[in-house]
Amino acid sequence: MITNILRDKPTRLFIILSGILIANALIAEIIGVKIFSLEATFGFEPANLMILGDRYSFNMTAGVLLWPVVFIMTDIINEYYGMKGVRFLSFLAAGLILFAFVIFFLAIHLTPAGFFVTSKVNSGVPDMDKAYGQILGQGSLIIIGSLTAFLIGQLVDVFAFHKIKKVTGEKKIWLRATGSTLISQLIDSFVVLFVAFHLGPLLYNPNNDPVWPMGQVLAICIINYIYKFAAAIVLTPVIYWVHGILERYLGHETAAEMKRTAMNR
Repeated sequence: MITNILRDKPTRLFIILSGILIANALIAEIIGVKIFSLEATFGFEPANLMILGDRYSFNMTAGVLLWPVVFIMTDIINEYYGMKGVRFLSFLAAGLILFAFVIFFLAIHLTPAGFFVTSKVNSGVPDMDKAYGQILGQGSLIIIGSLTAFLIGQLVDVFAFHKIKKVTGEKKIWLRATGSTLISQLIDSFVVLFVAFHLGPLLYNPNNDPVWPMGQVLAICIINYIYKFAAAIVLTPVIYWVHGILERYLGHETAAEMKRTAMNR
């Protein structure tokens, strides 16, 4: 049976695309604990953009490196497997990300071996167990906000994609792929910040963490969206490149039939 599954090109392609999407979403969540300076990374001075009365620069989560890949995969899967395919993978990815953080939580609370705690003292890490916990133990509100934003962003992306395609047909791949990503990423950027740093702390805040005012949420959302907007535009040729590879792999007739079926599901 597995031989028949792997011989079927559309099925094998779905498995490959699913693996890429889920792997990148999970890795993005894990590396997202690091905040980096985009300007300093490229040797530029901070942007210091004046937004809503305060100055902000491009200090962003490292997860932004991979989220564009996730949304490219979303659009590709949407094109060939339809809304049901994307929804299935979105909920599967969210479930696996949640599972990963549950395992991280359990691993963090294991009693460390004595030598492990001091194993990296010479490398500048006085307590490896605390470092381990800080890296993998992201706050629950951030996890909730990120997962909520991911699911909403994915569902908005697939909806916008199909609405645009109904108008443009098979033409203008760039419009439905890039357009749906730009719409969904605006919502994603706002939701994750709003839930994790404004709504969440208002409802549950045992550590008395600061509650971001809405002005700060909106300002940082704008900064994040500027980056995502630019990334979506820059990666538009990649979408055409991937489409070309898939058309050759599937064959023109099979690809055309898959896209027709995807639109009717």
